[in-house]
Order: sequence, then C-alpha cells, then structure tokens
Amino acid sequence: MHAMPVVAPRPCARVALLGLDGLSLDIARAIAAFGRTPHLAALCQDPRTTTVDAELPELSPVNWTSLATGEGPEVHGVYGFTRINPATYAITIGDSRQVRLPTIFDQLTRHGRVCRVLNLPGLWPVRPRSGMPDTPSTLIAGFIAPSLEDAVHPPALVGELRRAGYRIEADTLRGAADPAYLLAQLRETLRGRRLLLQRFLAPGDFHCLCCVFTETDRLFHFLLPAVLEADHPWHPACLAFLEEWDAAVGLFFRMAKALPGETRILVMADHGFAPLHTEFDVNAWLRSQGLLLQEERPAASSGNGLDAGTIRHGAAAFALDPGRIHLHRRDIYARGSVTPTQEPALLERIRTGLLALRWNGQPVMEDVFLGRDLYPGDHSPDRPDLVCLSRPGVDLKAKWDRRELFGLYGRHGMHTARGAIFYDSLGQTPPRRMREVGRLLLESGQAGGLLT
Repeated sequence: MHAMPVVAPRPCARVALLGLDGLSLDIARAIAAFGRTPHLAALCQDPRTTTVDAELPELSPVNWTSLATGEGPEVHGVYGFTRINPATYAITIGDSRQVRLPTIFDQLTRHGRVCRVLNLPGLWPVRPRSGMPDTPSTLIAGFIAPSLEDAVHPPALVGELRRAGYRIEADTLRGAADPAYLLAQLRETLRGRRLLLQRFLAPGDFHCLCCVFTETDRLFHFLLPAVLEADHPWHPACLAFLEEWDAAVGLFFRMAKALPGETRILVMADHGFAPLHTEFDVNAWLRSQGLLLQEERPAASSGNGLDAGTIRHGAAAFALDPGRIHLHRRDIYARGSVTPTQEPALLERIRTGLLALRWNGQPVMEDVFLGRDLYPGDHSPDRPDLVCLSRPGVDLKAKWDRRELFGLYGRHGMHTARGAIFYDSLGQTPPRRMREVGRLLLESGQAGGLLT
C-alpha cells in the first residue's frame, strides 16, 4: 500500500463524516434557493464549503471504495459495478471481496480506535477482520447489500435493525416508473438513517464515524427535473421529501456539535450530478465501427445487462458500464484476438473516433483517457484500456443488446466527475479527489483524543 501523507489536524476528540450520495454543490444551491431546506442553505453559504472531484469512472462503488481505503482504483481494484471473467465472459456484480487492501476503518480498529461505519456502499459482505470481534466498532453495509445478513457487525445488531424495520435501499426498479412509490421508499430509508444517527452518533463513543445518506442519488436519477423545475407536477412532492432529508442533515450537525470535546465534521458527496439529456451506448458505437462482434441471441433472451457471453472471436474491443473500454486481448480472454502489436493503433482509433463524436452539435466526450496513464501500476485484467469521460448531459452506458447510439431510457439525472460537495469544519485545505478524503478521515481518526 502507498505511504499516506501525514497531516497534523487540530486535535479533536473525534471525526464524524456525513456522506450525501450524488449531491453536487450547484444542485445543492439550486435546492436551497427554494427556501425549504435551511440546513442545506447554511451549508452552501458556509465559506468552508467547496467541491471535490470524483475518481474515474465517476461511479459510486469506485468512489466510496476510494473513501474507504484512501486509495484509487489502481490500488483498491474496484473499477465499476461489474467485472468480467476473462475465461467464461460471465459478468458479476462486485463487492467488498474484490477490494485488495484493508479499509481505513480496519486500520483504525486494529490500532484501538472505535469506528461507526453506517450505510457505507460497497462494504457488503462485511468481512471478519483480525481483532474485530473483540472491538466495539460497528459496520453496517449499504448498497448493494441484499439483506442484513452479512451486512452488519457485530451480528447481534441484525435483530435490532430488523425489529426497527430498517431498510438498506429503496426499490428503484419499481420506483423508476412510479414517483409516489419512489418517494415513499426514500422516506423509509431516510427514517433508517435517522435511526442510525440516534443510535450511534448521539452517544459520541467513537473516534471515527461515517454515515451515508444515499437518498439524493436515487431521487436525482429519476426525478431531477421535478427537483429543479418549480412548475413540474412532482416538484411539491420532491421538495416536501427534501425538507425531511434536510431535517436529517440538521440532526447530524446538532448531534455532532453537542458532543463533549471538539468533533471534526466532514460532509462530502462521492460524485456530482447533472441533468441527463441523452444516454450514449459505448458498445453500440463499437458495434457500429465493426470493433465489437457478437453472436445473435433469440429476442426472448435479450435485455440481460450481464450477458457478455455473446462476444465473438475476432471482436477487437468491448465496454463495461459506464465507459470502460477493454481491448479483447489474445493473452487475456478466451476468445481474444488482439495482439500486442495491434494495441497502439487500435487504442488511437477508438480514442480518436470517440472524441470526434457529436450530439446536437456538441462533443459527446470531454476526454478519453488511457488506462495505463489513469491507473499507473495496475496491470490486472480489471484495469480498462480506455476510460471515457462524457460531457455533462450525456450519460454513458455499455449494454449488450442496445442498437441505438443515443436515447432516453427512464433516467433524468446523471453522475458527473466534478462538483461534488465537500465541507470541513476545520476549514483546512480541501482534498482534490475522493482518495484524499479517505486519507483525511484516517488521519483525523488517528488523531482523535480520549473518548469521554
């Protein structure tokens, strides 16, 4: 693991971090301008509030894992929601077993620090660590945990959370087409986040607390126009929910400030957000260029977003969500055909082609990065060869059965790499990107004084 820089923050009794998934500072200011969210307005107006960049690709598992480890994808190994098996072409959803190194919470716990990690995405399954059964630290995994089993440490908390009706995640599959249902689900998960604050923040018996509210990300994906447009028919309902969310943010601040001794308070988002005007499918483009060759499947078997088994011998490249392009190398993939001598020209062809793309007269891509430059030192098959960063408004996808390059498919908000909100009560020089927030959290947890 890389050596972490030593920073000497002002001594505090503890550090408490509130993660607000997907909250960009510009959208926070737009919401605050409606006059219904006083705690968010105060945060936006505070001179200590600024922004932080996401790690690329700007996905939640990549960035929450960077927070949790203090490292980038080239070290922790998480490049997206999914990964592909080079031998079988099976695509699986990643989880904590993919993470290559201990988290900052493992490190703090090992050195006798008490951690409260609440609803952190990517933490499932909660893995038993050396010494953890004998510590009072708490770990509660967030998305994509399918159930409370294997998502909670100590295990005795499972029953307590189940009796309280704690819900890990909103049902966005149904909620995508049913705004009333989505808002009801978000209220239910928000109630659980408040329960966690009251149970674990209020006592103050910790050195490091990290609690994540994921509700804004889900709301923005499906109802961002309703949030931002006062004349939208769902705007009143969205603002009513955000009033409740704002009250939970205020509860976090009140509880943290009321603890004995000084508590360093951090607030951050894992990525920014922007209105989505169109999706662009990278695999559809590779197909149109003759670079992705696939076996035809019956219509009844289409729609499987995890079906990469259709990739044929002779395919030169494919993409994984959102815009991670892998060359179909002979020495890595069972049906691969690309040789080392073909790689430079192929990478240049794909990169140049994508940078030349236009939609409504505007570039589709802000940039296309070489994986070896973006993630130095990682030579594993998980590292993409190219990483696309789209222009805000164009949301990248990589489906296996989509033929159209552009289109809308039910989402109205998208992640952005820049503009995520960041606040530090000590007002120190802000971190540049997500891994540095994790290092800051580690350093603050190490510096924490005696518990009172």
